[in-house]
Amino acid sequence: MIEEQGLTKEEIKARKLLEEKEADSKLRSYPGVFGHAVTVLFIIWSIFQLYATTIGKIDAMRLRTWHLLFLLMFTFLLFPTYKTEPLKRKAPPVWDWLLLGLTFFSVGYLLLYYTTVAKRGGYLNKTDLVVAFILLAVIFEAGRRACRSLMYLGLIFLLYNFLGRFIPGDLGHVGFSLKRVLSHMVWGSQGVFGVGIGVSATYIFLFVLFGAYLKYSGFSQFINDVSLTLVGRSAGGPAKVAVIASALMGMINGSAIANVATTGTITIPMMKKTGYKKEFAAAVEAVASTGGQFTPPIMGAVGFVMAEFMGVSYTKVLVAAAIPAFLYYLSLLFAVHFEAKRLGLSGLSKENIPDALEVFKKQGHLLIPLIVLLVLLGIGYTPLFAAVISIFATVGASWLRKETRMDWRTIVQATVEGARSSITVGMSCVIIGVIIGTVSLTGLGLSFGFVILRIVGEGQLFLGGLMVMIMSTVLGMGVPGVAAYVIVSAVSVPVLIQTGAIPMAAHMFCLIYACLSNITPPVAMSSYVASGIADSNQTKTSLIAVKLGLTGFILPFFFLNNPILLIGSTPDVSVLVTIRAVITSSIGAVALSAGLQGYLLRNLAIIERGLLIISGLLFIEPGLITDLIATGILITLLLLQYFQTYRMKERII
Repeated sequence: MIEEQGLTKEEIKARKLLEEKEADSKLRSYPGVFGHAVTVLFIIWSIFQLYATTIGKIDAMRLRTWHLLFLLMFTFLLFPTYKTEPLKRKAPPVWDWLLLGLTFFSVGYLLLYYTTVAKRGGYLNKTDLVVAFILLAVIFEAGRRACRSLMYLGLIFLLYNFLGRFIPGDLGHVGFSLKRVLSHMVWGSQGVFGVGIGVSATYIFLFVLFGAYLKYSGFSQFINDVSLTLVGRSAGGPAKVAVIASALMGMINGSAIANVATTGTITIPMMKKTGYKKEFAAAVEAVASTGGQFTPPIMGAVGFVMAEFMGVSYTKVLVAAAIPAFLYYLSLLFAVHFEAKRLGLSGLSKENIPDALEVFKKQGHLLIPLIVLLVLLGIGYTPLFAAVISIFATVGASWLRKETRMDWRTIVQATVEGARSSITVGMSCVIIGVIIGTVSLTGLGLSFGFVILRIVGEGQLFLGGLMVMIMSTVLGMGVPGVAAYVIVSAVSVPVLIQTGAIPMAAHMFCLIYACLSNITPPVAMSSYVASGIADSNQTKTSLIAVKLGLTGFILPFFFLNNPILLIGSTPDVSVLVTIRAVITSSIGAVALSAGLQGYLLRNLAIIERGLLIISGLLFIEPGLITDLIATGILITLLLLQYFQTYRMKERII
């Protein structure tokens, strides 16, 4: 239940909205001894994960099995069975004790006998099959509580294994027996215990924990203060603060919805007071929070997952994502700037802006964990080792000043929150295992790719990309960023590669659209939460969010065909060509923002807006001829606007 004491009206509203939109925001609470026991279990889980992913000698299968045990246990302990269930309890209800018993029995059996089954060549006896059936049933019940919409999608995929024989055409298959499905999903390495839970047990858990430690060290306030010092006094300053702060926090916590609910309670009221319309203010926060999931250096942990899938270093993914993320936020910053100019808005007054030197003097040490993370990654240490060291560095850095010092109670709170936040994403990854298992067992990925290729034709990259964009947006709706990418990449990346895309471009394409599903109607979760805080119209907010994030929707199609903007993906491209592409695409992002907002040096006519949008698109396309045409259009419009503005000033004089 929400504890409303000491919270502002916006914070109370945000928490209520978060409870409605995210299952892990509405959990049971246990006062007394049982509550302390749950806290101890969270600490044990966190210590185990830190040990297992660093100095521990635990094979991948056992780590994933133990991770699943903790996920299921905490789901049945904390997530209510139904919406109206009382959340304050002395102990879990009887049926959850039964489910916990089935969980320990089935997962314990796997821990004891997985090696035995492997030694007999994968042959399963009746007990093995019964255990697999029980575990699969328990997983879907836990999924129903923690990630309901994804659970239904997983159930559809599971049923496809049996009912595919009744589907005519290329998407049908011969059908599989219950024994074959249980063997593949539970006892194999491509189902429940496949790549999905592997990602959850390593990268996701550690980086969510790292994000929680950063939050409790005071890093969120530091980001907000730095943003105010950078752009607070410029035109539309509060909106620019929202963009920068939400980008920095979004890349760390990996949840666009949670980011909106936290930073939005500060930034949205500020924007409204400055003079922005409430729909616009909500849309800015939603778009800024969403982009953090593909923004380096942390990318909400999804970058590490992508590196794992592609078999490349994380540094290569980080560098490739840098320009798309930069252009996304550049266009958003200029969109709020042009809107402020159009409305005649000013920035915050000097007395409301903290002193930059004072901010860095008092809070600059909080940057140490991020510096440690980047240095360790840069010199070749694994992301997992870097994350663990950075967690300890966060505690150490907080002790450098009394105001930010994390005491034992704060460390426990950070540990519990980090582990608790991992449950929903972790269960999503488990259900994703069923989806990926179905794709691998039935050959759905190949069949789907064949169908798309037959529809769009061989080499039709843009048409194939359009279909993948729609599918990525749909599959990503209501799903955490990392989980959405894992689903989308399993089905869509092979399709894009078959139509001619290079692997990095294909993966980045799917990642961006999976993340942008957070602001895409009809299930624009980030937009809806932001709309609730701003008390604005949900539909209008979502449509404005799509307009503000349009660069994110357009850009993937450009680098899909010509991946110059994905630095490092095309080694044969010279440095000068890459620099020119970055400069011209940056100008294009600004021109696109001006055209969409209807303001450059003054208000734009319809024809001028259209020409600016065309100019922006031509600039983003990395070609010399398109750049020259775009330059001609932009210079003409700038001169026209300048002289018209000058004449208006003369008339006034």
